[in-house]
Amino acid sequence: MNVRRLIRPSAAAGAVALGLVAVSACSGSSAADGRENGRLKVVASFYPLQYLAEQIGGDHVAVSTLTKPGVEPHDLELKPRQTAQLGEAGYILYLKGVQPAVDKAIEQADVPHKTDAGTLTELETHGAGHGADDGHDHGEAGGDPHLWLDPVKYAEVAEGVSAALAEADPDNAAAYRKNADVLTGKLAGLNTRFEQGLKNTATKTFITTHSAFGYLAERYGLDQEGIAGLDPEAEPSPARIKEIQSIAEKEKAGTVFFEPLADDRAAKTLAKDTGLRTDVLDPLEGITDRSRGRDYFQVMESNLTALQKALGAK
Repeated sequence: MNVRRLIRPSAAAGAVALGLVAVSACSGSSAADGRENGRLKVVASFYPLQYLAEQIGGDHVAVSTLTKPGVEPHDLELKPRQTAQLGEAGYILYLKGVQPAVDKAIEQADVPHKTDAGTLTELETHGAGHGADDGHDHGEAGGDPHLWLDPVKYAEVAEGVSAALAEADPDNAAAYRKNADVLTGKLAGLNTRFEQGLKNTATKTFITTHSAFGYLAERYGLDQEGIAGLDPEAEPSPARIKEIQSIAEKEKAGTVFFEPLADDRAAKTLAKDTGLRTDVLDPLEGITDRSRGRDYFQVMESNLTALQKALGAK
């Protein structure tokens, strides 16, 4: 898949430098102990990791995120205050390769407990589809970072986060373990619903602007075809448009999916030119009022419904 948007880290270095000054200015005892009102201060880089930290940490953590709702996480450029926020954390959870500005700031933050979620499961390399421009690597060693869209891999990460939180805050290790068990149980149920709901379909091919669904497609025996591959807002080549038209006809793929946080013009133009339908398939990089659900599980259930409709589930 190799799906991360191409990033312009122009202001990242300056923000990091200014933020480090801010860290040193506010690194007194309250900041240095990594706690807020007795709770472990956790900084997550963007929504899927924020959700894990909140669900596993429960009442014992104070979770903040660097990527506010509505902000496309790949494009994030940190403000000095956000970089300072990292230096005050008791625990940092991020996914290396998704947000270069965040990676650089975390590398320089003097925080003993930090986890790259990509090290908690096996990252894989997925193609954007037959013929799509797929020549850029991202994620660790070119791995596809969108692991949270596979409930099984997301559960593996949850297990690792539980252990990391226990190491950062041993007094509440039992609570983190218990909360992780509840969450992984819910993810197992979600996986079962996807397996059953997508087992018998008229077609196995779905078309999407953002090729973020490689893990999901692989898990449930589907084929993802990305319009432009890497960048959900990129203009697809005429050759790729023609190829997508051919694939749609051959594989009886009647729907083009777009996502809430990205420009939907490519999907709607393709749909208009080919007579295909459009619908939302959410890569869950953030929750906004445009999301079809208020949290990870609700949006994933909406994704399942959309795929069942598009693929002709029986």
